[in-house]
Amino acid sequence: MDIDAFEAVHRPDWDRLAVLSRRRRLSGPEADELIALYQRVSTHLSLLRSIAPESSTSTLLSSRLARARTRFTGARSNLAEDVAAFFVIALPAALYRLRWWTVVIGVIFCAIATMVALWVASDPQVLATLGTEASRRRLVDRQFVGYYSENPAASFAGSVWINNAWIAAQCVAFGITGLWVPATLMQNAVSLGLTGGIMVAYGRTDTFFAYILPHGLMELTSVFVAGAAGLAIFWAWVRPGPRTRLQALAEEGRSLITVALGLVLVLAVSGMVEGFVTPSGLPTWLRIGIGALVLAAFWTYVLVLGRRAVRSGHRGDLDAADAGFHELAA
Repeated sequence: MDIDAFEAVHRPDWDRLAVLSRRRRLSGPEADELIALYQRVSTHLSLLRSIAPESSTSTLLSSRLARARTRFTGARSNLAEDVAAFFVIALPAALYRLRWWTVVIGVIFCAIATMVALWVASDPQVLATLGTEASRRRLVDRQFVGYYSENPAASFAGSVWINNAWIAAQCVAFGITGLWVPATLMQNAVSLGLTGGIMVAYGRTDTFFAYILPHGLMELTSVFVAGAAGLAIFWAWVRPGPRTRLQALAEEGRSLITVALGLVLVLAVSGMVEGFVTPSGLPTWLRIGIGALVLAAFWTYVLVLGRRAVRSGHRGDLDAADAGFHELAA
C-alpha cells in the first residue's frame, strides 16, 4: 500500500475528526459524525500499523483518536485502569521489544565472565596478581559467603536493591552515548569472572554457584534489560528508520520510562531473594530453584503478555496525552 496516497485520500476524515474533537459543544448530528469518524479512522490506523507501525502518521492518528475518545467518553480512565494497563500492556510490550537485545547482552556478558574465570583459575601467575595468598583464602573461606549474611536480611536486601537500581539507572540514562552500557557491563562481567575464578581455583565452584545463582539469575537479567534499553535508544539515534531522529529518540525515550519503572519492581524482587533466600539455611537445590522460578515467571510474563500486547499494536510508549504529543499542522 502506498502510504502517501492512502494519506491523501483519507486526510479530510482525519482533519474533520480533529476539528470535531476540539469543539466545546456538538450538535446531535455532529456527535453522530464524531463517532462514525472515530470508527473509520480506527480502521485506518489498524491498516497503517499492519504496514508501518512506527510511522509518524500512525502516531498522529493515535493522538487524534485518543482526543476523540476522551471527547465522547468524557473522562480518562481511572487510576486502577491505568495501573492495570501499565502491567498488562505497556510494561510487557516494552520488555518484549527488548527481548533479543537482552538475550544477546546476556550471552556476551556470561561469555566474558566465564573466560575471565577460566583464565584466573588456570593460570597461577594471574591468580597471584589478585592479592596475597592470605587475602584470597579469606575471600574463599569467609568473605564470599559472609557477605550475604553479615547484615540483617531486610537492610541487606534494601542496599542491594539500591545498588542494582543505580547500575540499571546508569545504563538507561547514559545508554544514548553508545559507550556507557558496554563499559559498565564489561566491568561487571570481569569483576564477576575474577571472583568466580578465585573460587574455582580453590575448589569452591559449588559454593560460588550456590550463592550466585539464587538471586543472580534475576538480578543479572535485570541489568541486561537495562543495558538493552540504553542501547535501544542509542540505536534509535543511529538508525531512526522512517522516523526523524528527534521522533525516534522521543518514542524510545518514553518507552525507557516504562522499562525503568518496571525494573524498579523486578530489582526489588531480586533484592528480596538475595537478602532472604541466598543466605538462608534452605538446601542449595531449593535456593537455586526459587531463583530459577522467579526468572521463569519473568520471562513468561514478557513472552506471553508482551507478545499479545505487541501484536495488538502496543510498544510500551506512553499514551498520547501522557506523552505530551502535539499534532503537526495538517
